[in-house]
Amino acid sequence: MKITLLSSLAALALAGCGGSSGDQSKEQAQIANVAAPAGKTWSDVVTPTEAGGMLLGNPDAPIKVVEFASITCSHCADFSAKSSQELKKDYINSGRVSLEMRHFVRDPLDATAAAVLRCAPTERYFPLLESTFAGQADLFAGAQANPQAGEAAMQLAPDKRFTTLATSWKLDEFFKARGITADQLNTCLSNVDNISKLEKVTNAATEEYKISGTPSFLINGRLAENTASWELLRDRLRNMGAR
Repeated sequence: MKITLLSSLAALALAGCGGSSGDQSKEQAQIANVAAPAGKTWSDVVTPTEAGGMLLGNPDAPIKVVEFASITCSHCADFSAKSSQELKKDYINSGRVSLEMRHFVRDPLDATAAAVLRCAPTERYFPLLESTFAGQADLFAGAQANPQAGEAAMQLAPDKRFTTLATSWKLDEFFKARGITADQLNTCLSNVDNISKLEKVTNAATEEYKISGTPSFLINGRLAENTASWELLRDRLRNMGAR
């Protein structure tokens, strides 16, 4: 099933919020650290990817992790809170692990917030993502306070739909508090290509990797089962030599 927020007139919930189960990696030899560019740590290096994601760390890291996440997924917010500091300090900054974030949008609130994140300057993307996950309850509160306005907004033309959602659900205030101006937000959300790109990434994840819940992870191009929490993913990374 494909997500079609540009043509749909109602909120969609295509995927669950949670992970799956499966095998465990066998322990491998420790991988050597890879030096970061002069004057930087690998956590300072952010690169847009051809697959529509944002990559944090060494683009040539021997262990490449891709996370499919939804802004409105509570498990994704929990993963962000638990993993962020340790993942960057002990794994990404070693140059042995990179993290690519790909948005898996599940509903209009998710898509609207994700589009604003992707419109932010590249170097601000990951700090803004972490702040958005940390403020997830405020996102929900804004949308839950005015569901009728959201339904009405979804009937508007695509170039008006998401700017209206942002105002009705107070996403404009949410992101203003995080340094995104009203002009930046409106310019971003009135460009339907920004929503279309998120749809394409989500649909590609469903079709190619059969993603059905978030967060889900690829490790070196393969779907990693039983890694829906930071503790489980960390064990996989350690077994693969990132320790």
